[in-house]
Amino acid sequence: MNLKEKLSSKSFFVFNLLLVGIIFGFSMAFLSFSCSTPGGGSVARAQESLNPVIIPADALAVADGLQRAFNGVVEKTLPSVVEVSTVSVQRRQSQNNTPWDFFFGPRQGEEQERDYRSQGIGSGVIIRQEGNTYYVLTNNHVIERTTEILIGTRDGHEYPAEIVGTDARRDLAILSFDSQELFPLAELGDSDRVKVGDWAIAMGNPLGSQFNFSVTMGIVSAVGRTGGPGGNINDFFQTDASINQGNSGGPLVNIQGEVIGINTWIASPTGGGNVGLGFAIPINNVKRVLDDIISTGNVRDGWLGVQLMDLDRDLMAALGLTGLRGASASQVFLGGPAYRGGIRPGDYIVAVDGIEIRNTNHLIQTVGNIRPGDSAVFQVIREGETLDFTVRIDIRTDDVAADSARLWPGLIVFPLTEQIRNSLELDRNAQGLYVSQVLAGSPAAIIGLQRGDRITSLNGILVNDLPGFYRALREETSRELWFGFIRGESTLESPRFRR
Repeated sequence: MNLKEKLSSKSFFVFNLLLVGIIFGFSMAFLSFSCSTPGGGSVARAQESLNPVIIPADALAVADGLQRAFNGVVEKTLPSVVEVSTVSVQRRQSQNNTPWDFFFGPRQGEEQERDYRSQGIGSGVIIRQEGNTYYVLTNNHVIERTTEILIGTRDGHEYPAEIVGTDARRDLAILSFDSQELFPLAELGDSDRVKVGDWAIAMGNPLGSQFNFSVTMGIVSAVGRTGGPGGNINDFFQTDASINQGNSGGPLVNIQGEVIGINTWIASPTGGGNVGLGFAIPINNVKRVLDDIISTGNVRDGWLGVQLMDLDRDLMAALGLTGLRGASASQVFLGGPAYRGGIRPGDYIVAVDGIEIRNTNHLIQTVGNIRPGDSAVFQVIREGETLDFTVRIDIRTDDVAADSARLWPGLIVFPLTEQIRNSLELDRNAQGLYVSQVLAGSPAAIIGLQRGDRITSLNGILVNDLPGFYRALREETSRELWFGFIRGESTLESPRFRR
């Protein structure tokens, strides 16, 4: 192809390209014109229907005010929240690491045990300062059996900490660390004023350092919850503010930025993640024992000298207590405060110094808060009669509380309900009270009573029901205790226990 032909071909290509461009331009202009006309305005109508929603100014003001309130709570309290890192060292049997060890065991002289270190993390809150020493409130279970403790502050610094004191029954611990830096102290509120539905803001270190110094928000879902882990005697706040492992020991805060509780445990089907069932120790429980923990390292709890039992519906009916709230003294420690004051087995305690008792845990907590040496008036129901007894409270120690040799009488009995008769294959005319438990080392255990026996008499007095059983126990004419009972097909009489 010569030059002329090449130019002619190129001109033809350019001409065609221009022609396509012109046609495309006219088409777009036509479409644009069509869309702008009334008859072809579907797009315009769609755009006109997307009118912006105007949020009411008053609603925005309320939401903005609430948001600024939460911001203020965080700014006020979060700087006093700390991370509590712990190390525990346990000595365990070392594992076999060689074929020789596996088949023949360690060679003579080789170490068979070694130390294993495990790390843990929790939360705490700074509540007091004395000079350069700061005091941190946390849970006892966060630092229990630890050998090393570090306090991590929000500014990224870490400080070695010491245990000042603990209260295992309330799951509380106080730590201290020294620093010349200035840290704000958390403001402690009044948990007695907390109501269901109040705002609740949880702060701490959920799931470890990766999510430290987190803040979650919810409400107080319930108050007065009991049944915490490890024999905890607190009544708890329940909250739906997210609490997870690592939050233990951190503060639960109200909308004023005051600490109203210490986050302690969660209820979860898996035992791990939060499902909206978190529990916090009311801060007033802490304030009652705080000075004792800091000054002496422990708490002097009051001790009544009774063993309590929760009664089911059948037992409440059998004792004439249906509809009442309180706690049943199933056993009394001989020579203890309750016994000296006149309380006897079977008494149903309904009030202490005018405070109505809700349940067994509430009574334990109420008595624990009475200072040893002080007296309190206990109101009890005994065979339908209301009686008052003034009791001087003793100090509680583990040794005293575990001395089952002083428990009177040392066994728990039930009336023969239809369910018990069926399980024991007894006929309808069978008599006696079923022994469901005999407490080790108690008088009843010493004279040989066993679970499954049926008691028919006590100190020679026939007993066919629970009121009669406890009435016979209250007889003070004899310093002895013995039972007539049925075991299997045999009718027996126990030896006599002399007090």
